[in-house]
Amino acid sequence: MAVTVYIPTPFRRATSNRDRVEVSAATVGGLFDELERAHPGLKGLVRGDGGEVHRHVNIYLNNEAIEALQGLLTPLKDGDEVAIIPALAGGAL
Repeated sequence: MAVTVYIPTPFRRATSNRDRVEVSAATVGGLFDELERAHPGLKGLVRGDGGEVHRHVNIYLNNEAIEALQGLLTPLKDGDEVAIIPALAGGAL
C-alpha cells in the first residue's frame, strides 16, 4: 500500500530535495521505519533514539494529528497522506 509523505523544507536535504516521497507501511510507526531506511539522513530528525516523535515535530494523517488517533500505531491505508510539520520558533518580545 502506497502512502504519500510530505517532507518539510528543512528535512529535504535527506530526500534529495524531494517534497513528497511514497512509502509502503501498515502503521505510522512502520512508515517512519521504512522512511528512515530509504532515507537515512532523516534518522533523528523526526524521532528520537527510542522511536518517539520529537516534541517539536507534528505528524498529520490526512490532516488529522496522529495524537488524536492512535499515535504511531495508527493504521494506514492505500492513498493516505502523511505530513511531517516541524514547529516554528523565533521572534522577540
